[in-house]
Amino acid sequence: MNTNVNLAAPIGALALLGTAFILVVSGTILIQSLIVRKRSRVKIVVLAMLAIVGAYLAAMLIFSFASHETVLARGQEKHFCEIDCHLAYSIVNTTQAKTIGAAPNQIAAEGQFTIITIRTRFDETTISPRRGNGLLYPNSRKLTLIDYRGNRFGLASQLGTPLTTPLRPGDSYTTDLAFDLPADAKLATLIINEGEWETYFVIGHENSPLHRQTKFQV
Repeated sequence: MNTNVNLAAPIGALALLGTAFILVVSGTILIQSLIVRKRSRVKIVVLAMLAIVGAYLAAMLIFSFASHETVLARGQEKHFCEIDCHLAYSIVNTTQAKTIGAAPNQIAAEGQFTIITIRTRFDETTISPRRGNGLLYPNSRKLTLIDYRGNRFGLASQLGTPLTTPLRPGDSYTTDLAFDLPADAKLATLIINEGEWETYFVIGHENSPLHRQTKFQV
């Protein structure tokens, strides 16, 4: 299975929350020690905090170096771990157009629109029996199209069902992603990442420093 993490999402999330909690407690002790002028305690707390941060950063780098870049062919899925379940994304079609939408809201491209149809699927095989049939609200997504020269292009428009539309287990929908590219651009890969800032600090997450990513061949 191709996923956006190489460490189980619950473990990565708990590691981040646990480390943050320890640092908050340590910071509180540090402030109190400074107030009462306990220099020896201040030194111990500072060293402990530095050791904790160092160990956490080391763990992040270990999992980043252990990761590998993967390029998925059309139809292959990339799974996003949502703690207790997975959302799977795949490319189902790619087209080009000079305009998108219908009048009077039609949009013209500066170059040419590349429209990539993405399928979002709630993989019902990745949930526990106790979860039930409740809705899953996807996290935000960051979308980047890269041409063969390495130039990066952001999303120009999103058509159809928004990527943040909630799903129930087994549900799926498609979304058209439009990117405005130069007419002579040759496509290479599409990157779909999580958009939340905290994911950059999760051990084993592809958004963490130096972590290699799973991309889609366009």
